[in-house]
Amino acid sequence: MQDNNKNIKDDVLLQEEELILLRITGVDRPGLTATITGVLAKYDVDILDIGQADIHSTLSLGFLIRVDEDNSGRVMKELLFKASELNVNIRFIPITLAEYEDWVNRQGKDRYILTVLGRKLSAKQIEAVSQLIAEQDLNIDGIKRLSGRASIEHPEKTNRACIQFSVRGTPKSHEGLHRELLRLSSELEVDCSFQIDNMYRRMRRLICFDMDSTLIQTEVIDELARKHGVYEQVAAITESAMRGEIDFKESFTQRCKLLKGLDVSVMKDIAENLPFTEGVDRLMYVLKKYGYKIAILSGGFTFFGEYIQKKYDIDYVYANELEIDDNGKLTGNYVGEVVDGKRKAELLKLIAQVEKVNLQQTIAVGDGANDLPMLSESGLGIAFHAKPRVVANAQQSINTIGLDGVLYFLGFKDSYLDAQAQ
Repeated sequence: MQDNNKNIKDDVLLQEEELILLRITGVDRPGLTATITGVLAKYDVDILDIGQADIHSTLSLGFLIRVDEDNSGRVMKELLFKASELNVNIRFIPITLAEYEDWVNRQGKDRYILTVLGRKLSAKQIEAVSQLIAEQDLNIDGIKRLSGRASIEHPEKTNRACIQFSVRGTPKSHEGLHRELLRLSSELEVDCSFQIDNMYRRMRRLICFDMDSTLIQTEVIDELARKHGVYEQVAAITESAMRGEIDFKESFTQRCKLLKGLDVSVMKDIAENLPFTEGVDRLMYVLKKYGYKIAILSGGFTFFGEYIQKKYDIDYVYANELEIDDNGKLTGNYVGEVVDGKRKAELLKLIAQVEKVNLQQTIAVGDGANDLPMLSESGLGIAFHAKPRVVANAQQSINTIGLDGVLYFLGFKDSYLDAQAQ
């Protein structure tokens, strides 16, 4: 009987209250939010939700409030006066209890982050992505720009664009969504990353990179072969291995034998002239600044990995060691265990264990078939300018911009990073 009385009392209280959505639009200015909330505070109004977006100094501000019925008229009247003083528009939209409870119940649904990036983004690209979101029965909760403001007079200063969708719901088909995102990426020259929005996504701590054709725009074994006059033979084996047509360990052994007799002095010259990938400097600066542990896990050679390690203060390097004879010549053999795809995945897990990092907090970036095991093992696997087979099997991919595009997948905004770098 007591519970029934309580329910009746709650119903009466709800009948004496109103739920109102306030929508405020106009030119943004300092103190606007403080002025609006000052009126609400005066009448002891409960704020159930609040959100704000600012596009080109144009404000869109929303409040969902719970107010006593006796005060609702006074609140709206005073807010209208304040809106006039502030030269903004305000709308009042009544919300029913059923509508409110339906909104509350939706908060239990899964949340995802869909990141879209490219050299530039057009309405056609954004429409295609938005349509795909709708077809998957997902609802867009928010959209924000992660890339910096683009100059029209100096377009060369802004050669990338990125927006981030926050979406809620359960996709009809994760496999179908992945397939369609790959199709859009190919047809519209954009890259799309679809990640579940959880604490692990916001707390990545370890990032492992392939070296050749990822951190640098070459395969160092090809450069060694070029110096030794066996480039065509080695390059053909390299390409076949990257496409996954032959076993990496077998291909590595074959290529090493072709380098027999090469003087090791050429390695220093190659290292000092490595063509680093676009965006590497910026990416490494940000990762180190924000405390990420960085590793190179490479099927290439230790000499070059250690050169890059010194340049960027990288924490770990695991690669292959070439055997050198007493005359300073390569023997055509290697020392120790080959760092192939399986070994890369093992090393990623080992470093995560040493650093006490959950695997869901790890990132792996690579371009070849031998990178797929570590891409699959990591919390966020990114195929970078990769072969079609690798792109199709990776969780995410970047094909349109430089390596610093990884930062967008981690949620970094240009405006904040650029300010910190100055």
